[in-house]
Amino acid sequence: MKIKVGSVPLPVYIVLATVIVVTGLLQQLPVNMLGGFAVILTLGWLLGTIGANIPFIKNFGGPAILSLLIPSILVFFNLVNPNILESADILMKQANFLYFYIACLVCGSILGMNRKILVQGLMRMIIPMMIGMICAMGVGTLVGVLLGLEWQHTLFFIVTPVLAGGIGEGILPLSLGYSAITGLGSDQLVAQLIPATIIGNFFAIMCTALLSRWGEKRPDLSGGGQLVKISNEDDMEDALKDDSGAFDIKKMGAGVLTACTLFIAGSLLQHLTGFPGPVLMIVLAAFLKYLNVVPTETQHGSKQLYKFISGNFTFPLMTGLGLLYIPLKDVVGTLSIPYFLVVISVVFTVIATGFVVSRFMNMYPIEAAIISACQSGMGGTGDVAILSTADRMNLMPFAQVATRLGGAITVIAMTAILRMIF
Repeated sequence: MKIKVGSVPLPVYIVLATVIVVTGLLQQLPVNMLGGFAVILTLGWLLGTIGANIPFIKNFGGPAILSLLIPSILVFFNLVNPNILESADILMKQANFLYFYIACLVCGSILGMNRKILVQGLMRMIIPMMIGMICAMGVGTLVGVLLGLEWQHTLFFIVTPVLAGGIGEGILPLSLGYSAITGLGSDQLVAQLIPATIIGNFFAIMCTALLSRWGEKRPDLSGGGQLVKISNEDDMEDALKDDSGAFDIKKMGAGVLTACTLFIAGSLLQHLTGFPGPVLMIVLAAFLKYLNVVPTETQHGSKQLYKFISGNFTFPLMTGLGLLYIPLKDVVGTLSIPYFLVVISVVFTVIATGFVVSRFMNMYPIEAAIISACQSGMGGTGDVAILSTADRMNLMPFAQVATRLGGAITVIAMTAILRMIF
């Protein structure tokens, strides 16, 4: 039996990891993308493999949870030296590898998806997203009040951050808006807002793992990764077939250029419209797919790139996020039972709403609930962790709509409400 760690045999991994670890301990890792990839691949493949082989935990998001949590714990106890963090920072923050990863997954998922399923799924997810957001705000605030918390603090500083769409696209602009209204420093506000996002993200991962297991027990509730139900009359029996063919390096190169171009186009449209670029990228890719103007060969290349990136970089990416984006010290400083219960009630309400509403919209409840869980995740970080936990990375376009669009609406609406009542 050949044991593999990530994509390499165990003996090879030991040799490669030894070189990287020794270099890191000597603080001689190159502070560039090479050093960054070395760090996240070494640690990410190891944690992903361990998490996938621990009994019980492996069925409840073990690889994703370990990949996010262990690096954050190591940083919390100062067990990671500056050289390693600097190398990871160059890749994750300076080069923004997260956005490249998301662009590749979104474009590959959309261009490789059946057109009718794509359009129906995007349109139908908006309704449970909005209903879930409103219900979660009401339930979360009510729970906080019942537990003795002030309703304004509960709504604006606990409930809203959970639904804001992550740190970079949600918490940071939210903190700037709050700062302009309250006069408090944005850095002070960020420290108050981040813990709810992090706790909500981990609870969403755990709920997703439970949903995935439930889907295995109740196949009538799960589409096995397919969101929209297909009837015999739809004449779409081949909708889920993978026709991208054998891996072709040149086709994958075209996929890289396509993903980069669509992401840049989304950023340009954001500059012109003020709407979130990642959402506009999704809309643009879906529009091109619907019109069927992208050559079939390019579509296949994007799908193959999606497979390569998701298969090799998911857990390493989460390791990088754990090292740099999940400050446990902020979480530990705000822990209390009422705080936990409010966050949990928000996440549970969003997921339950998606599950229930999907039954009236011809969608599979498990998939709809998993996408709804992404509303309470840490933006793109949360989407990756949540979907990888359920082994449903193909739902990334829908998850991004729920996260980006839902987060943008939350930030704009709650900032406006705070301005009115402050």
